[in-house]
Amino acid sequence: MSWNRQRRNRIVRAGAIVAAAILVLSGCGGSASGPSASGPAAPGAWPPAQGRGSCGVSKQENVPATMRDGVVLKADVYRPQTSDPVPVILMRTQYGKSSAQIQPSRFQAPDWFASHCYLVVVQDIRGQGASGGTFTEFANDQNDGYDSVEWAAKLPGSNGKVGMYGSSYVGATQWLSAVTAPPHLVTIVPSNTASDYYDGWTYEGGEFRLAFVEPWAMGTIGATAAVNRGDTATAKQLEADAAQYTRWMGFRPYQQFPPFHPGDPAVAPWFYDWIDHPTRDDYWKQWSIRDKYANVKVPVLDFEGWYDAFLAGGTENFSGMVQHGGTPEARDGQRIVIGPWDHVGWGRPGADVSAPMLDNMADPNGSSPVNDLMLAWYDHFLKGRDNKVAGHPTVDYFLMGANKWKTATAWPLPNTRWTTYYLSGNGGNGESGRAGALTAAPPKDPQQPDVYDYNPLDPVPSAGGHSCCGASQGPQGPYDQYVVEQRSDVLTYTTAPMPSDTELTGPTEVKLWASSTAPDTDFTAKLVAVAPDGSTMNLNDGIIRTPFRDSLESPAPTVPGQPYQYTIKIWPTSYLVKAGSRIRLEISSSDYPQFAPNPNTGQPFGQSADTQIATQTILHDPAHPSSVVLPIIPAGGSESSEFPMDTTK
Repeated sequence: MSWNRQRRNRIVRAGAIVAAAILVLSGCGGSASGPSASGPAAPGAWPPAQGRGSCGVSKQENVPATMRDGVVLKADVYRPQTSDPVPVILMRTQYGKSSAQIQPSRFQAPDWFASHCYLVVVQDIRGQGASGGTFTEFANDQNDGYDSVEWAAKLPGSNGKVGMYGSSYVGATQWLSAVTAPPHLVTIVPSNTASDYYDGWTYEGGEFRLAFVEPWAMGTIGATAAVNRGDTATAKQLEADAAQYTRWMGFRPYQQFPPFHPGDPAVAPWFYDWIDHPTRDDYWKQWSIRDKYANVKVPVLDFEGWYDAFLAGGTENFSGMVQHGGTPEARDGQRIVIGPWDHVGWGRPGADVSAPMLDNMADPNGSSPVNDLMLAWYDHFLKGRDNKVAGHPTVDYFLMGANKWKTATAWPLPNTRWTTYYLSGNGGNGESGRAGALTAAPPKDPQQPDVYDYNPLDPVPSAGGHSCCGASQGPQGPYDQYVVEQRSDVLTYTTAPMPSDTELTGPTEVKLWASSTAPDTDFTAKLVAVAPDGSTMNLNDGIIRTPFRDSLESPAPTVPGQPYQYTIKIWPTSYLVKAGSRIRLEISSSDYPQFAPNPNTGQPFGQSADTQIATQTILHDPAHPSSVVLPIIPAGGSESSEFPMDTTK
């Protein structure tokens, strides 16, 4: 890692993060562009021209498919020039079938896949692009997915076998199709997508994922749905609002969010539904993937990134399918690839990623193998070729810090040594006087708790993380934490220097004993690597909204002043902590704008702009042994500089 370079630039970078967060909180308009469906084009030629197959390709536009309720969806069909029946590759997208998620530097063009003698179908989902019907996020993609798979299987030239692909929501359309078990669906290849559309998509640990949800909803799905229904005025207004997304993320209350015209059911009623359903209730469960693995009967090739917005859901989908998939072939045919990527930065040159990721991790070894591996996967499952890409559950992961690919047979890794460290000492602010420690032994003697005030009007700024959808638009990726750690409302607890290189791969769990003067507040946790020179880099983070400590379905207010043990799930990482470096845990109560600042009032979510300051107490004594469990991987095992295309070991 380029630690010296990071140290030289850390104050500038972190200071810029803080300044950006202040702009958001104050409601000042930013000038940066909001997220878009396709993102900025990477410099240089993309998609690359090499690697085309032997088939010529013709294209048919706006091919109709009639759904069971009579709504007609439109697709572009890329037809290989061959007299032999061929398999179908289907993408169902809300981001425009003509773009097909090629940019920013992600998938090869549909005609590239078609040149390998596949019938490629890219379809606009209901109420988007050229398709008919009314758009409502999640609501129609189970029935429409089933119907579209079966329609595609019967297209002229098809051999009846269908695979699917796509990223983000275009991964969700695959899972929502797969849980309905269409008879002709053979495999899916989702990238960067979740296991549950409440937990880990719209909310996390009970808290609203602000920096992802609002800009994405304005700048893509809200605006394009308005175009689809012919409301050009609203579409232009939403595009303008998305360009000022920092201003709008500071608006409260969310249930009166002006860009979506509260009270007008034509614009974005689904957004207000999300605010009205702040628990994991039946509204969300109807679409949950994690509750329906037994319905999925097909193998899955999944691509995720260590700083992606939906990483935790991707790993859950893999392990859930291995355990509960609907057929032996589905349970055995699971493979997940996790690389040094965020949501749209897949290791390509010129990708829109944070500077540390671009400098230190997005080297040629870290470029996503999605296109070549996906093609080999289809060749195996749709054409019957024995190319050794499948056969048993496989985890391919990129070990950051070592910049090597490694392979395992299960998630979490079967050789994980779950190692507990205990919070100890004074975690107060100020680097020179910081004494908070992570120790292998639990506290034996009484210790004074650590206390700080959390002010919702002055939240801790997000310095990287696992948000969405580009590094210039949301807090994602690795950053130095120097400026953030100087705040009085950020506590730090640090290990002694590691005596040898230590691999951390997997999820991290914090068991935090804490009390608050508020009936409803947040606690956050961040896992950080600390270099010998003091430079820091966030590995991943997590949050818990206190009423959700025991259940996402049935939250219960906390009693002010009473200690509770909170479980904070820090999302997975894979990082080699070099000998002499240390591991740090940051504890606070806000991470803004990645998450909405909890107002501390206990009022119903999204209905009020009121706030109050809360005094937070972190306990780490024999009666309240706050701890963190780290996923340490023993040294050894095979490593590869290049992605292991034929790994089946």
